[in-house]
Amino acid sequence: KFIQDPEHVTLLLTLLEEFDFHVRWPGVKLLTALLKNQGVQVQGVILVSPMGVSRLMDLLADSREVIRNDGLLLLQQLTKGNAAIQKIVAFENAFERLLDIITEEGSSDGGIVVEDCLLLLLNLLKNNSSNQNFFKEGSYIQRMKPWFEVGDDNSGWSAQKVTNLHLMLQLVRVMVSPVNSPGATASCQKSMYQCGLLQQLCTILMATGVPADILTETINTVSEVIRGSQVNQDYFASVNAPSNPPRPAIVVLLMSMVNERQPFVLRCAVLYCFQCFLYKNQKGQGEIVATLLPSTIDANSISAGQLLCGGLFSADSLSNWCAAVALAHALQDNLTQKEQLLRVQLATSLGKPPVSLLQQCTNILSQGSKVQTRVGLLMLLCTWISNCPIAVTHFLHNQENVPFLTAQISENLGEDERLVQGLCALLLGICIYYNDNSLENYTKEKLKQLIEKRIGKENFVEKLGFITKHELYSRAAQKPQPVFPSPEQMLFDHEFTKLVKELEGVITKAVHKSSEEEKKEEEVKKTLEQHDNIVTQYKELIREQDAQIQELKEQVASMTAQNEQMQTTITQQLSQIQQHKDQYNILKLKLGGRNSQGDGSQVNGLQTEELTQLREEVEELRKQHALLQTQLSDKDALINTLVSNFSRDILECVFVDVCCWEVLKKCNMVKKKKMSARSYCPYWFSIKDSEPGIKLWW
Repeated sequence: KFIQDPEHVTLLLTLLEEFDFHVRWPGVKLLTALLKNQGVQVQGVILVSPMGVSRLMDLLADSREVIRNDGLLLLQQLTKGNAAIQKIVAFENAFERLLDIITEEGSSDGGIVVEDCLLLLLNLLKNNSSNQNFFKEGSYIQRMKPWFEVGDDNSGWSAQKVTNLHLMLQLVRVMVSPVNSPGATASCQKSMYQCGLLQQLCTILMATGVPADILTETINTVSEVIRGSQVNQDYFASVNAPSNPPRPAIVVLLMSMVNERQPFVLRCAVLYCFQCFLYKNQKGQGEIVATLLPSTIDANSISAGQLLCGGLFSADSLSNWCAAVALAHALQDNLTQKEQLLRVQLATSLGKPPVSLLQQCTNILSQGSKVQTRVGLLMLLCTWISNCPIAVTHFLHNQENVPFLTAQISENLGEDERLVQGLCALLLGICIYYNDNSLENYTKEKLKQLIEKRIGKENFVEKLGFITKHELYSRAAQKPQPVFPSPEQMLFDHEFTKLVKELEGVITKAVHKSSEEEKKEEEVKKTLEQHDNIVTQYKELIREQDAQIQELKEQVASMTAQNEQMQTTITQQLSQIQQHKDQYNILKLKLGGRNSQGDGSQVNGLQTEELTQLREEVEELRKQHALLQTQLSDKDALINTLVSNFSRDILECVFVDVCCWEVLKKCNMVKKKKMSARSYCPYWFSIKDSEPGIKLWW
């Protein structure tokens, strides 16, 4: 009833300008209550009210704490879910005021007022790219660093301090969230490294006595600060835990991940941190895989690779899954490391020969372990051999692998096993799609025949579709961070969902294609590659000739400028010569009537020596004029030659058959040196070759 007439809200905003406590404070309370109950409608009225938001921002400058504090609660309600109001509040200097209040109240050691300020900051920054950019450009990220300074004694933290730090960490994550634009995230990550914020967070990460929930959130925050940033990832790789001897932070964190006694959320956070460390980090991937290779193993220290292998084959299914996913991220989009990992050999028991890591994974699969373990191993194997024909050959080389997969896919099992069947179908499909036909018994055609006889093509495709239909698949596909309500639901990895999406369609097509269709596709592919090569060559030729043309243009421009300069000089010299000629003629006239009273060595007031000198100067100027004329003629001849060559080179062109090749967008192609235009294309013809009425295309 109250807000049906917008004038009521406008009047209330006007009354808030009154400094009297008994008017201003109840006004704040009333407006807060209206926003809580009819938020969207009241926001709309305030947004169109002149200076409406500015009047509310003035509450933060009130010297009376009760009004300032209630003003914070009012602004929290006002900024909920309204990007336009959030922008206005930010440009009303909200960041500066809120950070000042947080500092005055004691930062993380402050009370409920600090919490209210942090909640308001979260409202302003979350999902608001404009405000995030404004926050970064205003150098406010640097002011966040003191929030995370912790002492040596971290015992006995109050509940309020834990809450404050939790919100502060969330603010950092808002600025570097994976859902933000890549450019904005990278810029914030750079600022956080340069101002020392990342270093401060890593200090908390390795500190003792930090509460478990703060440690977990700090790990998640560090994860997103380093994700995809090579500089930040390199710094994180150099961080050591304060132990004796010092151990890399990555190793210490992985020890927690594969330890089943650690809290579930902490293990998820460590996995996320490891994934972010390896995201688009080929250098880091190589370092992790190297710790598994025989030449680099150090028996006296625990490495990341040893911890991952230990987790991969432990009795705890969650450790198996986490280690498998972590190792898969070390191979993501990295063909070199996929091939390197094939060299890893494991000693399973005394007296028996070592087996490859690839084979040990399939051995565990065939033993019928828990679903979570098998799903993790199948995701690792699919990531490993996809887009790596050598790994596919190694996998198929073991005679037991293909029969095991076909048996798993063809059986009618319960609901819990359908996901495993789908992943087995995906693994077998990868073996077909990336098969280089190097094994005679397991060529593409023979594997497809095997599927048709043992499983059936339609049944195979149906089992493959079980993966994307699983309810946990869509949850994992939403965001990179592994967030699961319970360990049993930890089945899919975010990056793996991308791989499934990429491969499901092409595998389905590959299974249905006949050998003749594949041959035709191979031929078309080769033809296209040849055409691409030809087009690439022409593009290179165009680039070279463009460079030559540009160089010639620059030469012409330079010569033209020199020509103009020479013309100016000649004009000046001609003017001087004319002046001297005039003086010379005057002297000749004066010499005709000598002054008989003067001295014999003086003519009309001029010494004979001066007259001789003037004649010499005139002669010298004539010579200079002749020289300049010669130079000008040479320059003109050179310019004419360059222009002639330039025109001839442009006119000599190459035609390309547009049916086969891309249409070349530039028509100023110049023939390659020492090769005729006719050699490029049979469709070349000259004017004399063409029939009357046909225009020459050039």
